[in-house]
Amino acid sequence: MPGRSVTIIGGGIGGFAAALALRQRGFEVRVLEQAEAISEVGAGLQISPNGLRVIEALGLAEGLRARACRAQAVSLRDHRRGSEVLRLDLGGLPADSGYHFVHRADLIGLLSQAAREAGVQVRLLQKVSAVHPGGPVRLEMANGDSCSADLVIGGDGLHSVLRSALNGVTAPFFTGQVAWRAVVPNLTGHPPEARVHMGPGRHLVSYPLRGGKMVNLVAAEERRGWTEEGWSHFDDPANLRAAFSGFVGDVPQLLAAVDRPGLWGLFRHPVARRWYGEGVAILGDAAHPTLPFMAQGANMALEDAFVLATCLSSMQDREAALARYQALRRDRCDKIVAAATGNAWKYHLKNPLVRGVAHLGMGMLGRLAPERMLGQFDWIYGYDATRVA
Repeated sequence: MPGRSVTIIGGGIGGFAAALALRQRGFEVRVLEQAEAISEVGAGLQISPNGLRVIEALGLAEGLRARACRAQAVSLRDHRRGSEVLRLDLGGLPADSGYHFVHRADLIGLLSQAAREAGVQVRLLQKVSAVHPGGPVRLEMANGDSCSADLVIGGDGLHSVLRSALNGVTAPFFTGQVAWRAVVPNLTGHPPEARVHMGPGRHLVSYPLRGGKMVNLVAAEERRGWTEEGWSHFDDPANLRAAFSGFVGDVPQLLAAVDRPGLWGLFRHPVARRWYGEGVAILGDAAHPTLPFMAQGANMALEDAFVLATCLSSMQDREAALARYQALRRDRCDKIVAAATGNAWKYHLKNPLVRGVAHLGMGMLGRLAPERMLGQFDWIYGYDATRVA
């Protein structure tokens, strides 16, 4: 199909969502993934209503519900007392605005299976070392091979080769925070809610996965030293337990079950200035890496994928379609990245007096005006990429 062949670099959430959305619109699509298998990596994700709308539009809502836990609330808790400071009842969201917890591997499995069944070609062990925009686009592979395509989409994450081709190399800066990730058995009867355990200079988030059988843990700590970016770094669980030794409630029991936590430094990357060029475009973390303090990374990748596919399928001029895609997405993603960057300090208040006053204020506002507390996220959760596109 001349002019309708698309190569997507990266078999992640954004890559497979874009592949499926494009294939459903008649494009010939192949996905190049550097791993030897689409396997279980990463940990838990939160799919908020804005991401769920894309899942529904792709025809995968039933599959997601079968793999995910529906969230009932977000509970902010004091680290030393274990008491609830603020409760956001997600039942207060509109009826069509579901919020789910899902393992990253389960979501990628759902998307990749649907893409393959739709006719997307998936090629493994394909590491792209360079991309040369043009007509056609040329890709150089790490094994010395090369290939070409009418259109190349970079869904290749933080260290995207296509992002560098469009924007040059930009150096991220260390935020002064590191994070551990782990998935443990649900031995505490953790309910279907996200719990944010807040302490001085650190916080821990926990929520259930896989029918409530497992619990996802993300623990962030401020420190001067830093850890290299990536998913392949692991730490001694004793270090994690020591960092959160003053936390009470179910935290000690959850941490006792951790045997090999992932550890990575949190770096701030600028949102890419250019998202497209001649025959190429980027999405997800390749375009706008974000810190994990708004739980929007996967949701933004899903939004990107749907908007990009819709622009390409509805406009004759491909360059105009790519420009429209960037125009629709960049400001929103920039705002979400900025919000995530500024969110952690709210959980890390170090002065006991300041922390006590802040927690008291949050609790009072939550009891007196719960709609207002939940409504502060309307600009994120109320967004519908399927209509915007």
